[in-house]
Amino acid sequence: MTNFSVVVVNAGVSDPSSTRLLADRASQRLASLAKERGHEVALRTIDLREILPELPAALSSQLLGPKFQAAVAALADADAIVAATPVYKAGASGLFTSFFQVLDNDLLIGKPVILAATAGTARHALVVDEELRALFAYLRTLPVPTSLFASTEDWNDKALGERIDRAAFEAVLLMESGFARALKDESWRRYQHEYGSAGGTNTEIDLSTDLMRLAQGGTLKPRDSQR
Repeated sequence: MTNFSVVVVNAGVSDPSSTRLLADRASQRLASLAKERGHEVALRTIDLREILPELPAALSSQLLGPKFQAAVAALADADAIVAATPVYKAGASGLFTSFFQVLDNDLLIGKPVILAATAGTARHALVVDEELRALFAYLRTLPVPTSLFASTEDWNDKALGERIDRAAFEAVLLMESGFARALKDESWRRYQHEYGSAGGTNTEIDLSTDLMRLAQGGTLKPRDSQR
């Protein structure tokens, strides 16, 4: 028997939340399928709305508050992740994308991820594959082939349950492969581990240059005339 840890990252902010509902259905099905194959799964949910007050400091200075640190620790130990976001204006929520952009670039490397999104209309169905897959490819995770999307009309459609079943089974198979654990145990030091997309270099700005003085509304310093 293998013990696995699965972390749900929920960016839904309402209560009750359709995004949380979709994430819970996927994670519970994953745990059920894993149990049928002789594994035990511990589920943990990170509700990003609880981390929201700590997000500005994390974005601006990479200073992580206690709830953010706890979320990072949970993700570091996770064997698989269910990442779920509501869709606003044809894109993943800013809370969702900001959270993952702050993380160590290698924190999730090799981990299986079920990608999920909810919206009020099926017009946003491609957000998962066009936007979320790109983000998690950058983080070098292993998104399962079946993505999950639920609009208002999908909740009573048995096809949603079938997609959840496929995605959960794919995640179980990837967990069983042991790839993420082996990568962390045997080659973790090979990676650079930087927080934020710029690796902290975005704070190293010389404000004394002529260009930066002009950007701040100043003027150029007079230069000595040539004689």
